[in-house]
Amino acid sequence: MTPIIPAYGAGVRTGWPRDGLELDGLQEELARSAVAARGWRPPWDRDVAIGGLFVASSTSGTDRCWVGACVVGAGDSTRSAVISGAPGAPYVPGRLALREGPLLERAAREIDAPLDVLLVNATGRDHTRGAGLAVHLGAVLDVPTVGVTDRPLVAEPAGEPAEDRGSWMPLELRGEVVGHLVRTRAAARPVVVHAGWRTDPDTARSVVLAALGSARTPEPIRRARHLARLARAAAEGRLERR
Repeated sequence: MTPIIPAYGAGVRTGWPRDGLELDGLQEELARSAVAARGWRPPWDRDVAIGGLFVASSTSGTDRCWVGACVVGAGDSTRSAVISGAPGAPYVPGRLALREGPLLERAAREIDAPLDVLLVNATGRDHTRGAGLAVHLGAVLDVPTVGVTDRPLVAEPAGEPAEDRGSWMPLELRGEVVGHLVRTRAAARPVVVHAGWRTDPDTARSVVLAALGSARTPEPIRRARHLARLARAAAEGRLERR
């Protein structure tokens, strides 16, 4: 696994650590840097290229993951890639960077297309040390990121959003708004939208709402998930033969 290296700004370290202790210290540094790095806004005067990443783990007991990556751009055009590899560590909540970070970075770099912002199936500021994998990956890639998950990690929503599409409620951690609970489809279960690298909660929410199709999941992540699961099924021999 690649050791931590200086990579972003004055004194800010990024990279993928070798163990949990190293990760804890790096996450605390990234949390401080993420607050200072906020300020990116989507260029709404043109089509915004929104990327998505999703990891599918093996269902057959092998130690392997498949990562789908895509960028949805102008006219709903899509560029995509799928990679596979062994995870770097067992799954531990709050330490997903050890398990999936290098794989996600590799998949993102496989896409040969312009990218404005990246949606990641991971937490951001909603994290024990303030820097989940969405923050970490954005700093490594130097790309604005937004986390999208099914549930919060440690933060608490201020309440349940209304049933109509686009309604939302703030997600708070230690008195700070770190994301939003957003209803992406009328009457469907809301998703958690996390501020990531260079994004604040309001910007993160606006990106996710702009990335919606007809499904509950934002389109770039939905497509990345489909790619990852399809590759996994093919590798595990679960695709129907025609």
